[in-house]
Amino acid sequence: MTKLTRRNFLAASASVAAASTVATTNAFAATAAPAATGAGLKFEIEKGATLRVLRWKRFVQGDEDLWNANVKKFTEKTGVAVRTDSEGWEDLRPKAAVAANVGSGPDIVMSWFDDPQQYPTKLIDLTDLATSLGSRLGGWYDVCRKYGTKDGKWIALPVGVVGNALVYRESQVKAAGFDAVPKDTAGFLKMCQALKAKNTPVGFALGKAVGDANNWAHWLLWSHGGKLVDKKGAVAINSPETRAALEYAKQLYATFIPGTLSWQDPSNNKAYLDGQISMTANGISVYYAAKNSTDPKMQEMAKDTQHAHFPIGPAGKPTELMQITQMMIFKHTKFPNAAKAFVQFMFEPEQYNPWMEASIGYVSQSLKAYEKNAIWTSDPKATVYRDSAALMIDHGHEGPLGQASAACMADYVVVDMVAEAASGSKTVQQAIDRAAERAKRFYKA
Repeated sequence: MTKLTRRNFLAASASVAAASTVATTNAFAATAAPAATGAGLKFEIEKGATLRVLRWKRFVQGDEDLWNANVKKFTEKTGVAVRTDSEGWEDLRPKAAVAANVGSGPDIVMSWFDDPQQYPTKLIDLTDLATSLGSRLGGWYDVCRKYGTKDGKWIALPVGVVGNALVYRESQVKAAGFDAVPKDTAGFLKMCQALKAKNTPVGFALGKAVGDANNWAHWLLWSHGGKLVDKKGAVAINSPETRAALEYAKQLYATFIPGTLSWQDPSNNKAYLDGQISMTANGISVYYAAKNSTDPKMQEMAKDTQHAHFPIGPAGKPTELMQITQMMIFKHTKFPNAAKAFVQFMFEPEQYNPWMEASIGYVSQSLKAYEKNAIWTSDPKATVYRDSAALMIDHGHEGPLGQASAACMADYVVVDMVAEAASGSKTVQQAIDRAAERAKRFYKA
């Protein structure tokens, strides 16, 4: 198989030299019968249908366990054999692009951010399914609607949001002289400086971390009023607001543990659980790992762990980016009805509620009815993540979502700019100029 690089993915319209096709196994005999999917739409399952699903590797064991249990339920109910392949977060995106360009491979992909906007013509229209689910389950959050639609049609269904929040050691924050995390960026910087002075530094990812680096770097830019592009999609990164954000980043970076420039998504989990840092930005997976450990030291860490929203910056409003994941069905599938039945099945309360509960809210809801799930109140430490979809901004921000925004995200334009300026490898203006030049290759006037 030809090695697919991140650059190959960015050229979404280019031809793919080669790709391997993985054979689908059929461990169960599929039969032609309507899928029993509760009160939702009824789909006539194709005879002999099998499905291959590509999704991201779990960070929380409960997520994977309940996912597999739900897959088994679907097979038992419909006779459709489903194979789930899990890939690392960074590897999922290019593999989905291969499937889109070659026209073969997985039937369903759980993708990141606006990946479906890269190849909307390759995807099955899911408007009927989105309308049915929305009408029965409280409606979709606005940000989910923006991510999932193109030209008025649903091209993907947001499964949920891997919420991102500040994860911190309460005892260490108090030892640094703060009762809680400050709600403004000026106070937040002072707290991080105080934590560093106490030899309990913080750490935020600045490497090729699909979730953690993108999430906090975009918050940093937006919190100061900066933006990559304007409403028309014109590159607007060269601004006083961006310069202010990067000057702030330089001060904040001085409080970091060494090594964050190479951190990927698992790195800050490990650093926090090893006791190397007092604070990071992450999903609830860090707390989950500590809480479910049999190690007494980890249990104590779980008790000491708290979560908080990011502070408000000069922009004067919440400016958080979080990791949305979407289910899309490729037109190359031989079994579109089975695929749509599967997607609907996973959204139904009988499957979705236990899935959220088993992962203690690692993936928060995209449909408003699931705000009522007891997981958000039974453990107060999970409550911060409940409002992820209601709070977050899509990464296009003021600009449109599409091939350009997806490419800039995949190329880490904002993350690299913050990393270069914060670390001093480039001046603030040099970092901005390079980001602008890179962005203009995708946002063409």
